[in-house]
Amino acid sequence: MIQIKAKQQNVSFEKNVEKLAFVLSAHLYNTLEADKVIEEAAKRSGISEGVIKAAWDAAGEVIRTWATEGHNVPLPGLGSMRFGVRSKSVLNVEDVKTSLISARRVIFTPSKEVKDELQATKIAITCYDKDGKIVKRVTSADSNDVEDPDNDPEPTPNPSQGGENNGGNTGGNTGSDNTGGNDGG
Repeated sequence: MIQIKAKQQNVSFEKNVEKLAFVLSAHLYNTLEADKVIEEAAKRSGISEGVIKAAWDAAGEVIRTWATEGHNVPLPGLGSMRFGVRSKSVLNVEDVKTSLISARRVIFTPSKEVKDELQATKIAITCYDKDGKIVKRVTSADSNDVEDPDNDPEPTPNPSQGGENNGGNTGGNTGSDNTGGNDGG
C-alpha cells in the first residue's frame, strides 16, 4: 500500500496572506541501502550476493557510460533512463552557451510492468492539520486508475469525493525545458 500524507500548509504566494490547503506527498519510510537490495535479490534468485554485487556494479558502470553518451538506456524490469538538461531559451544563435543550462537531470521512464504495479496498489492517505495533528485517514476505494489525460481529457465529477477533478501532475516528462521530450509512455 502506498502511504500518502496530506499536510495542511500555507499555499499563498502573497506576503502576509495565509491560504491553507492540504498538500499531498508520498510518505517515504527510509532509503534502503544497496546491500539490503543485493541481499534480497540473492535470496529470491539463488545467486550469491557477491555475483549479484559484481553484476550490479558492472551494470551501473555501463548504464552511466551509455547514458552520458546520449543513449536512452534500458533498466531491465524497471524501464529506461537517460540524461537531460533544463535550460533557458535564447532567440539568437550567438547567445547559445553552456551557461544557459540551469540543471542536469536524470529522466526515468517506467516500464509497463511498473505502471501496472502502481495501478494495482491501493493508497492510504493520512491528513494532518497545520499543527501536525491527524485529522482524517482515507483508504482508496477507487478503481486505482493511473491518470491519463490523453484518454480522458474532461474528467467527470465524483460527488462522493468532493466534486470535480481539476487536473494535476501526471508524472510524465512532456519535453519542456529542452529535455528532449517524453510522452510518459
